[in-house]
Amino acid sequence: QVQLVESGGGLVQAGGSLRLSCAASGYTFSRYAVGWFRRAPGKEREFVAAINWSGHSTYYGDSAKGRFTISRDNAKNTVTLQMNSLKPEATAVYLCAAHGQATTDIVGDMNIDFWGRGTQVTVSS
Repeated sequence: QVQLVESGGGLVQAGGSLRLSCAASGYTFSRYAVGWFRRAPGKEREFVAAINWSGHSTYYGDSAKGRFTISRDNAKNTVTLQMNSLKPEATAVYLCAAHGQATTDIVGDMNIDFWGRGTQVTVSS
């Protein structure tokens, strides 16, 4: 059984930082691209960031560029999203996803193989 578990969400004031983690089990983690998405109340799922299987290539949505950093540690089966300078509009459930083909498929929200259940991030003014 494949499992992706997100952690690190919580309440933070505007301008603060959070570090989200995605822990994987049940598949060969190092062979999968991994991404983060978010779903705010009343809105569609939005792409945030992605990283390829080796960690050499990263991709960011417009809302994340310059403020968020995605990284991975394949030895620990973990992908991390460091979020700095958080704004209230970043409030959402953040979801981890894995894909066994091109990383750009995650960027385009296409053919996702596995999803986590999400972790809540709330940014107050």
